Amino acid sequence: MLSSTVMNDDSQFYHQPVLLEEVISFLVTRPDGIYLDGTLGGGGHAENILKILNKKARYLGLDQDTEALETSRIRLKAFSNISFHHANFADFDSVLTAQGIPLLDGILLDLGLSSRQIDSPARGFSYMQDTDLDMRMNREDPQTAADLLNSLDEKSLSDLFYNFGEERQSRQIAREILAYRKKQAILTSGQLTGIIDKVIPGRFAIKSYARIFQALRIAVNRELSVLQDALDRSIQYLDTGGRCVVISYHSLEDRIVKTFFREKANPCTCPHEFPICICGKVPEMKILTSKAVKASDTEIRENSRSRSARLRVGEKL
Repeated sequence: MLSSTVMNDDSQFYHQPVLLEEVISFLVTRPDGIYLDGTLGGGGHAENILKILNKKARYLGLDQDTEALETSRIRLKAFSNISFHHANFADFDSVLTAQGIPLLDGILLDLGLSSRQIDSPARGFSYMQDTDLDMRMNREDPQTAADLLNSLDEKSLSDLFYNFGEERQSRQIAREILAYRKKQAILTSGQLTGIIDKVIPGRFAIKSYARIFQALRIAVNRELSVLQDALDRSIQYLDTGGRCVVISYHSLEDRIVKTFFREKANPCTCPHEFPICICGKVPEMKILTSKAVKASDTEIRENSRSRSARLRVGEKL
């Protein structure tokens, strides 16, 4: 969730919630319902959603970043019907089981990074500062971006950069990384951008920085497989009429979300020439957004990082 600052405490480093009115409109179907926020972050969406829920409602906030959870606890201390959980959103079923909750009225996933994560040198997400290549959302995970760069073979690195970063010069960059590794380990963002500079000339290098750093972040945090797992499980835990609201920030995420909703809304596998369906598969969801909802021009002016946001919603049948 990439966005600008809005408060004077630690939560200012997280986010001005993206597509806030749209999220509330789609997500909240019952003011006394049970809702799961799989990417709590600094609590921006949560705070505004909790304001319109009544005291009978329950709101479960998950985040794998302990710093984000601590900030949210402070920001949302006035609300008694929220619980905080250190967990990856793909593991939300374990949280529900522990809480004795069988079904949900809504699931919110706001994918991406907070401003605090991007701007913190210790996290290693940004190429704007020369810092250690960490990139772990969950600091308890064992593998960092530096570990990947220094252990994968040339083909694996090339595939990673191409598949997760859509970098056209993936092979050349991977080759330069292997050559550099023969001399010394790659531990910092400055080393990595220097290697990219050898392949991509001048002003074109910035976009490649972004693509390579995105690819490494996705790989370190298993972002695409985690998203797919969470979506697959959502069907089982959404009550009839419950909604899954997802905000993505790049085409790889959005493609997974779009495909998931489309397959759940139209699961028929019969050949197109068949006059009637004989496969027996029935729809499990209804798509509420015929196309991705984007931020308005006004919101983009106020929060430039909302420009890439894409919101899609599915409702359990």
